[in-house]
Amino acid sequence: MPGPIYNIAFKGTSQNFAGATIRPGVEDAVNPSLEASWRHPWRQDLHTGADGGAGEVLRGTLKQIKHLKFKEVFEMPRPCIAISGLVILLLVGIAGCSGPSDVSTEEPESAAAKMQDGGAMLAAAHPLAADAGEQILANGGSAVDAAIAMQMVLTLVEPQSSGIGGGAFMLYHDAETGKPIAYDGREEAPAAVASDMFLDEQGAELDFFDAAAGGQSVGVPGLLRMLEMVHDKHGSMDWELLFKPAIQHAEQGFKVSSRLHSMLDHGWRLADFNAASEYFFTAEGEPLPEGYKLRNEELAASLEKIAEQGAEPFYTGELADEIVATVQEKGGKLSHADMAEYQPAKGEPLCTDFVGNQVCSIPPPSSGGIATLQILSIYAHAAAKHEPQGEADKAHLLAEASRLAFADRNTYLGDPQFVTVPLDDLLDEEYLSDRARQIAMDSSMGEAAPGLNDASARSSADRTHSTSHLVAVDKYGNVVSMTASVEMPFGSQIMVGGFMLNNQLTDFDFQPRDADGNKAPNRVEPGKRPLSSMTPVIAYNGAGEPRLAIGSPGGTRIIGYVSQRLIDIIKYDSSLEEAIQTGNIVNRNGPTELEEDTARVALAAELEERGHEVEIEELNSGLHAIYIDGEGRLHGAADPRREGEWRRVINHR
Repeated sequence: MPGPIYNIAFKGTSQNFAGATIRPGVEDAVNPSLEASWRHPWRQDLHTGADGGAGEVLRGTLKQIKHLKFKEVFEMPRPCIAISGLVILLLVGIAGCSGPSDVSTEEPESAAAKMQDGGAMLAAAHPLAADAGEQILANGGSAVDAAIAMQMVLTLVEPQSSGIGGGAFMLYHDAETGKPIAYDGREEAPAAVASDMFLDEQGAELDFFDAAAGGQSVGVPGLLRMLEMVHDKHGSMDWELLFKPAIQHAEQGFKVSSRLHSMLDHGWRLADFNAASEYFFTAEGEPLPEGYKLRNEELAASLEKIAEQGAEPFYTGELADEIVATVQEKGGKLSHADMAEYQPAKGEPLCTDFVGNQVCSIPPPSSGGIATLQILSIYAHAAAKHEPQGEADKAHLLAEASRLAFADRNTYLGDPQFVTVPLDDLLDEEYLSDRARQIAMDSSMGEAAPGLNDASARSSADRTHSTSHLVAVDKYGNVVSMTASVEMPFGSQIMVGGFMLNNQLTDFDFQPRDADGNKAPNRVEPGKRPLSSMTPVIAYNGAGEPRLAIGSPGGTRIIGYVSQRLIDIIKYDSSLEEAIQTGNIVNRNGPTELEEDTARVALAAELEERGHEVEIEELNSGLHAIYIDGEGRLHGAADPRREGEWRRVINHR
């Protein structure tokens, strides 16, 4: 018999002590195994030096844990100590703590979830989404089941980033076959679009925000059809059950987070669209304050329909009618036929060897996979030649490798159903070795040129995006790495059925031809899927076993965020926590961007001496990752730059 369950969440982590599972709080009772537990809604924060002292957490001993943050709820068996109606936990001594940057990443062996012992883990961009995934895994659900439950909650609590009105790419490791599978739920252009739709009468590009806000930017959402496909193949729980956490939170309300409030405070164009404005702003026109309890009964009703009937109501039923009518009213070309005919795609991922590991990601129409794999190979070749000695050397090599990859990305890539994408040439090791030879250690090459001889056009590389990434590993050993998006914050700014519609058509090139008259590979065309930078990754060790699942939001910077961590973890053996907390370095074949308020800023002078144009930027990545060590133990991490959390599940049904 498993030990009693104690729900104690801190810093997005969970531990197992002497048979008693300690894991983050769950706010509803979907998990029937918790029904006999006693719940107390007590919240407490323990920071460095605030409490001191020593004690025990009932049957286990908490050791070497720094900067604890207990949150949400404590769930304990009925025999507990109570004084004046409050639960009292005797605290373990906490000493020598120095803040979040010094969080201990060491875990007692009994704390680690092991795949061979049925351990499971997940990470998502909001605590309530992580709670939902945890409930599913704790009840024996698959990684795909958990991903669906988390994404439905994210539709509600993180509407600025992703949702059922948008699209996604999923990389899935099938434990039974031992192979990865790529799933494409990218949005699709309506049949009635024109290649010059984002040009004015004089042939000049429209202002991005004018183009993005409104019906003209809305593509056919692909997320739900893709999730339905992967659930049919890899799900283990009833589809309807996966929607319950999101429906419950939509009906009962959730607290507006600091991140959601700050995004609303930016304004965007939400005030120009009644449904979104009425939902997100007060009667006085102010953004809803942090902590405001926000209900979304309209989304609850939409999710109820989808839970009961599958994706069909969204694509051919009442929801489809509402989506099409609203988009057309706001100037878009979306039709009922566009919605009904949408199909997700399933295919082979792109993979390459990197330092004895196989790294796999998504093929086009995402550029993220191919660009990331190019960066890894170019970096490996250059590092073997130049042997970088310090952080400035490593940053220089990363920036130069990124320049070369982005030069190719911005020239050759588009939807392979419409253009010929030279994948084999771009990933050829001899070609990448030749590219690496262009890198000098003492000077930057500046703007790189594309490497193949048939360069034709330039692709967009720098626009505002809002995206979300989640990861999950189930007790069966299946792995999900999924990135979802509505494009810019709050997408097209159009709210229908309680969810935001995407503006993904602005990911196409606005100019259909270059200055020489060549057609842009990523030009707008009917039925085409726009180029993306989403980069869900699963890396495998030399034995072919999953080692790392990782991804991030961040628009075209996603490629840099993910590549940097793959290099740090796989080549330089950084811990997962250390790699994610380290400051970002990004180059998109232009300035080298260093993350503000991090140690990376100290590299600026030396990089400038080598000819880099350096910019200090916020670089707000949102990395979520699961690392599987050589003993099969799972380690999770959520980017401290955002509000995501990770969960460990050991004792489950």
